[in-house]
Amino acid sequence: MGTVVTARNIRFSNEERQLVDAFTGATRKAFSFQSLQELKGQVPMGKICGRDVSRIILGGNIICGFAHARDLIYVSELVLAYHTPAKIFETFMLAEKCGINTILTHPSIAPAINYYWKQYGGKIQFLADCGWMEGKDTLGAIDYAVDNGASLCYLQGEIVDDIVAEGGWDLLDKCLERVRHYGLPVGIGAHRIETIMAVAEKGIVPDFWMKTLHPQTYWSAKHPEWHDNKYCFNSDATIEFMRSRKEPWIAFKTMAAGAVHPKEAFHYAFENGADFICAGMYDFQMVEDANIAIDILNAGQMTRQRPWMA
Repeated sequence: MGTVVTARNIRFSNEERQLVDAFTGATRKAFSFQSLQELKGQVPMGKICGRDVSRIILGGNIICGFAHARDLIYVSELVLAYHTPAKIFETFMLAEKCGINTILTHPSIAPAINYYWKQYGGKIQFLADCGWMEGKDTLGAIDYAVDNGASLCYLQGEIVDDIVAEGGWDLLDKCLERVRHYGLPVGIGAHRIETIMAVAEKGIVPDFWMKTLHPQTYWSAKHPEWHDNKYCFNSDATIEFMRSRKEPWIAFKTMAAGAVHPKEAFHYAFENGADFICAGMYDFQMVEDANIAIDILNAGQMTRQRPWMA
């Protein structure tokens, strides 16, 4: 029996080790979700620095047990309990079968991704957020991510928001240099458009941007106080500024942590300039979300003003 560390120590049973195809085994029969027979095709691809990246990227927060839950205090424990080792690998498999070839996640889950590659022959590529890790600073997180197979790296949004607010430009330069030293594409993330503007004003040009984007139409976004319910604080300014950027843009938090239906969220993000969307998805949502993205991208009905940059 082996051990893999993700957000917690998880032990693998013999049954989990023998998992070959998540959709012909007992787990698939015991749980009903939109089946692969209903899949309309493969999620289209774009490119970042010559690498093929699916237009929908699997977000790894819920797999790691990180959940925006507004004032529901049990949700993080719930998603952590749901994502057993077998469920994690089923989710990876299902993503790949839908044409989703990239997972964006915290470096702490890298051992599970490596296990999936080695034991199940998976090919999903690892986009590391290089966020805080216990005992490691951001540079250490970069080293850890690269050592564990990251194909692309970005500097996590809240970290960059803080670095820029504190004037830590030397640290930002060192982080970018560290990733480029390894020969990997490097992105800069932010929750606040003022951060992206300040970075651009300094003449710093990453290989791609990670910027939140979602509509402000859901009810809790209109609450006068912040309650872990808003992640893009100025959507209009984000859309306007990103229109002038020539680097690929991965939009994240497009569903405002589950407050906006993916039909609205994906259309809004792609129409308003995003080249890719990072979307946290449970296994039972994967096929439906892939079909939504396929329909939007293939319909040719968007009034998109920003050219596709990837």
